[in-house]
Amino acid sequence: MASLSVRQVHKKLGGNPILRGIDLDVADGELVVLVGPSGCGKSTLLRTIAGLEEPDSGKVRIGDRDVTFAPPRDRDVAMVFQSYALYPHLSVRENLAFGLKLRRTDPATIEARVAEAARTLGLEGLLERLPRQLSGGQRQRVAMGRAIARRPALFLFDEPLSNLDAALRSEVRVEIKRLHAQLGATMVYVTHDQVEAMTLADRLVVLRAGSVEQAGRPLDVYHRPASRFVAGFIGSPSMNFVRASADGGRVRASAIDVAAPRPIGAREVLLGVRPHDVVPCAAEAGGGAIQLQVDVVETMGFEAYAHGRVGEAKFVARVEGKDVARVRPGETIDFDVAEGAVHLFDPATEQAL
Repeated sequence: MASLSVRQVHKKLGGNPILRGIDLDVADGELVVLVGPSGCGKSTLLRTIAGLEEPDSGKVRIGDRDVTFAPPRDRDVAMVFQSYALYPHLSVRENLAFGLKLRRTDPATIEARVAEAARTLGLEGLLERLPRQLSGGQRQRVAMGRAIARRPALFLFDEPLSNLDAALRSEVRVEIKRLHAQLGATMVYVTHDQVEAMTLADRLVVLRAGSVEQAGRPLDVYHRPASRFVAGFIGSPSMNFVRASADGGRVRASAIDVAAPRPIGAREVLLGVRPHDVVPCAAEAGGGAIQLQVDVVETMGFEAYAHGRVGEAKFVARVEGKDVARVRPGETIDFDVAEGAVHLFDPATEQAL
């Protein structure tokens, strides 16, 4: 395995800047997830690392080698695509062996590595099948197995679960996490799905419009977002935002009165609260920090999401257990905010305060 270093990589496509001076470090054995909305540059960055795109400027190093302009075959990377990219006329065994045969690997080594990859991913009983005889999850495991058999310095995943249904996405996500732990492999994984990002990453890199908005451990990014963009993108449902005024250690807006998370002078702020960080007050208590006028309730058994308004701002609150029955459209429910769960942002710059 090997480390990865990307320094000040710029890339334009059709005259439009796609990557704007990207810096990225991936340690040997680390799984880094690049996450962001469509068009933020994450797939272009991955293709630049793989050698499928050339940067306009900047450097890409894998281990101690400068591979900025090296062809893909000389980079010792393996890429897993969302479309599986299997050869339809070849069996699973032949697909697993294909890359090794191109490199003129000796037959005994090919057989051993194919057997190891098949055993690792539970493909032993499928080796003689053609891709059309496999489910989507099985095809994706074959695509991963082909990469494993090569034993590359660096694994690259480009939205590999996008074509799978929800149940299969969860299943294959666990397979990738297990695979990383088992192989100790260096991996860069691209997704727009923040659930995938949070559950898979050793370290998360949030991209926005071709730049790195924030990087860090998933829980650090979740609990301490650097900007409104990160706060709104990471977490499901998204964080609630309300324009408010801070003064004397309190943050107030229509139907909101909460303690500021830290001393702050009198000023306008953007208040952020996650749906999971509000707690319904006892029915007889009233007078909570937030009064939510409920419009719609999404009930999922043990928990529910109440959608409505706090003053003029849209707001979503999560409730669970016995409180689910209390939350009905047309009701006004008082909520308190969990300690340490208030986020403040500058309304102009949208950076965290």
